[in-house]
Amino acid sequence: MKLLHSLKILITILPFMSTSCNENSSNPGDPTTQGESSKQFVEGKDYTVFERVRVLDKQGFTQPVEAYSLLLPKGWKQESEVIWIMPGQTCAGNNSWLKASSPDGKFSLEFLPQNIMSWTTNQETLQFSRAAAGSSPYCSYNEPIDAEQYLKNNFAQELGHPEIMNVQPNPAVVKEMQVMVEKSKAELMQYGASGVQSFPTAVNAELKWKDGTEGFVLLCSVVTEVMVPNMYTGGYDKNFTTAITKKTVFKYPAGEKEQAKVLFSAIMASMRSNIEYTNAVNNFWLQARQQSNRTHWEKIRLMDERTRQIGEQAIQQGNQRLKDMDNQMRSWEATQTSSNDKMHTDFIKTIREVENFTDETGKYEVSAGYNHVWSRGDGSSFVLSNNPNFNAASAFQDQSWKPMKKED
Repeated sequence: MKLLHSLKILITILPFMSTSCNENSSNPGDPTTQGESSKQFVEGKDYTVFERVRVLDKQGFTQPVEAYSLLLPKGWKQESEVIWIMPGQTCAGNNSWLKASSPDGKFSLEFLPQNIMSWTTNQETLQFSRAAAGSSPYCSYNEPIDAEQYLKNNFAQELGHPEIMNVQPNPAVVKEMQVMVEKSKAELMQYGASGVQSFPTAVNAELKWKDGTEGFVLLCSVVTEVMVPNMYTGGYDKNFTTAITKKTVFKYPAGEKEQAKVLFSAIMASMRSNIEYTNAVNNFWLQARQQSNRTHWEKIRLMDERTRQIGEQAIQQGNQRLKDMDNQMRSWEATQTSSNDKMHTDFIKTIREVENFTDETGKYEVSAGYNHVWSRGDGSSFVLSNNPNFNAASAFQDQSWKPMKKED
């Protein structure tokens, strides 16, 4: 992974092209005639260029490592951070945030840091824990709460008290969460925990601010309950941990909901986790939990034998081999093997459906509403259109563009 270099990937989306028939009687597949007619297409009006943005972890490794990536419209400003709080410190764990906005500031996207809330029915323990707790923006002591309650009671205040127009549960996301919950439950039971129960919830919501701005909100909550023996009473207490995750806010101007749906769906469906990075981080925290008495912690390094061998070959064979290696290592962007990635797609399905299209490089999920998708066969560049007369190869004078096949 340390050999991954920055690579800008463009995906061209044509959401606003007319579906009417082309009055030109010439063959729509003719490169000459299509090349001439392509001059009428205006960027920002007839199509939108998306660029892949890569979010780097600059703290946990010996050098910056890509954590995940997503597509943002060309020209959008963005800033992000991956946060590490090392074992032994208050609120130990990973967190992250991202802020992005259009050049005029009318459209914006935020991934906010997750929150971890603890609670117990043992009042003596609760009072002691509150008194001993350090200040952290990511951890607190609060009663267990589901996603909709958190939205109404906490998140709305954090967002400036917008009016909540609509809230919908997202059972598809809950199903994905349940898979991860079962893994955590099994680990807790290995440590001797008993009576472990988990209650995942997820919601999509539509909000409206006083200035007329509107927005979509995504939110998850997982409440974990553990039974703990009380040596003084002979009974049991209950300890609760509530994890508030996937805190996502997409804002847009009033009256532009449909365009916002297209942009938001394209962005969310494009998210890809770096699987090697995710596995390395998960393994680190697993070892941390298994070796809680460790006194010295070193920064983890994502450098396995396979990566080392690929790196040596790239150096020996020059820039062309380096380009080939990069394409190979980016192959995870063409699939959704991560539960987190699939959760992003499941979230947007209640806002706008996705369709599957395939080419020789694999299957891709695309925001619904487009009848034709073209790719260059490199897994990085796409054109979406509803115009039956549009031919990407002709319009862009590049015969590497090929139509993709729609799959169920």
